[in-house]
Amino acid sequence: MSKATAAGEAKVEQVATKSQPVEVARIAARDAEGMPIQHGWMPLAARRRWIEPFVLAMLARETYGYAILGRLEEMRISNGPLDVGLIYRTLRDLERDGLVSSSWAEESAGPRRRAYALTEAGHDALDDWAVVMRERARLIGEFNADYLEAVSRPQRADGAGSRGAQG
Repeated sequence: MSKATAAGEAKVEQVATKSQPVEVARIAARDAEGMPIQHGWMPLAARRRWIEPFVLAMLARETYGYAILGRLEEMRISNGPLDVGLIYRTLRDLERDGLVSSSWAEESAGPRRRAYALTEAGHDALDDWAVVMRERARLIGEFNADYLEAVSRPQRADGAGSRGAQG
């Protein structure tokens, strides 16, 4: 079951999980080839889950939480060290939403570790997030171009074109 939002840009799907159905935001608009279409800065998850697209992208290559944490820290995604609990809460939420599956890895040495993998719905969500992030990158590029144009204007005697000038 799905319902479109007022803007028509996203829909909410009910995804059946192990415990209960969960509503997951998805991009509704698709082009002729079925690729998601996204315009604007639409969030696909609650604010607290800002790290979700990064974790989904890492899961396309990595399988363990600490490997994901290490990669995110290499990217310098945060001003300080990332909270390992944030990563594992996100993984748990993604699994509850049916986007990720996990199992105990069978390794001969060391402590047992949980291995994570994207489900088909997880791959779909990653595709949607990729569209959203490309659109956000475009918007940031537009902002940067406008900003650089505004601050590079020479200051005129009447103050127009300078920083802080109203126009």
